[in-house]
Amino acid sequence: MKKFIDTEVRWGIIGVGNVCEVKSAPAMQKIPSSQLIAVMRRDADKAADYAKRHGVPKWYSDAGELINDPDINAIYIATPPDSHLLYTKMAAAAGKPVYVEKPMAKTYKECLEMIKVCEDAGVPLFAAYYRRTLPHFLKIKSLIKEGAIGEVRTLHIEMRKVPEPDIVADSEKNWRVFPEIAGGGYFYDLASHQLDFLDFLFGEITDASGFSANQAGLYPAEDLVAASFKFENGVLGTGNWCFTAASISETDLTVISGSKGQISYKTFGEGRVILETDQDGRREFHFELPQHIQYYLIEKIVGELLGSDKSPSTGVTAARTNWVMEQIVY
Repeated sequence: MKKFIDTEVRWGIIGVGNVCEVKSAPAMQKIPSSQLIAVMRRDADKAADYAKRHGVPKWYSDAGELINDPDINAIYIATPPDSHLLYTKMAAAAGKPVYVEKPMAKTYKECLEMIKVCEDAGVPLFAAYYRRTLPHFLKIKSLIKEGAIGEVRTLHIEMRKVPEPDIVADSEKNWRVFPEIAGGGYFYDLASHQLDFLDFLFGEITDASGFSANQAGLYPAEDLVAASFKFENGVLGTGNWCFTAASISETDLTVISGSKGQISYKTFGEGRVILETDQDGRREFHFELPQHIQYYLIEKIVGELLGSDKSPSTGVTAARTNWVMEQIVY
């Protein structure tokens, strides 16, 4: 197995916002052979505050300075999607592996460019689709592989959410609903996790189409999406997403139907899987989630960089999700 780093992964993070408080960055300080060396935000006071609170030795307000710090040998890009390509180019030019937040970029075209610059530089590219490593999602994969529901026929995603309480027409405060920054709206933010996990289960989605609308007019991006898609193995899928629903109708449910039964689960918030079959009825599986939700994926990435493991989430797999979302929304 190829080794990219000799003994220890020394991380530098660009953009230490909310995702870095609990979900991701603290894991880098707890995983063996991994250290968080420096963080960067354009607001120097916020960068210094994060470093102080989390015990990080260095902080920067300039991304170039962090990327070129000789003490750092891997870069985590945790900024909004519109800057992922730029920072990936800079990190690749410095010869440093890249771990980038999801969605991987603003557009599929940008994803392809990120893959190419990393390939040309000989550095690996990873994306933060951490559900590929969480125990309840691995349980779903194993149930399907062992034939618990027989031959998979179809699947359906249903997501309805009330409008976020902090919705404002201000890209500084809520970049997720500005397509020029995020690529799309909450669909890009949340459905990307759902679609990427299904890619992990069934392989590539080869055909996808859909409709999108902005019905409520609360922000520039779409708030309603309906889609259908086909996987390379022949499984068919559909989905409905509404981000301006009534609280009474809120739901997060994916159902995978097979010739002998079905599996249902929530993508967000709980480690529970429900298996129902004609033969054995209903069974539930419960799993404890890690304190730092990206821990297992970052552990895999550290292992791959040190030549002892393999990450299931790469730039190549993540780009496929961007392609699917574009087929559905645009």
